[in-house]
Amino acid sequence: MKISIAIATYNGEKYLKAQLDSFAQQTRFPDEVIISDDCSIDRTLSIVEAFKAFAPFEVKILRN
Repeated sequence: MKISIAIATYNGEKYLKAQLDSFAQQTRFPDEVIISDDCSIDRTLSIVEAFKAFAPFEVKILRN
């Protein structure tokens, strides 16, 4: 079974890091996390990029 997580973000820096970190702390990792950002103007994209650098699974980032 393949597990994919899809997240849509917009200026989500307040809670995003905790949410992403929770995926990396599960006993069964997802096979991929797909994050679609809708032109955030806060630090959302930098948080996502930092997470992608250390995530033990594939992270795809889509920028609208």
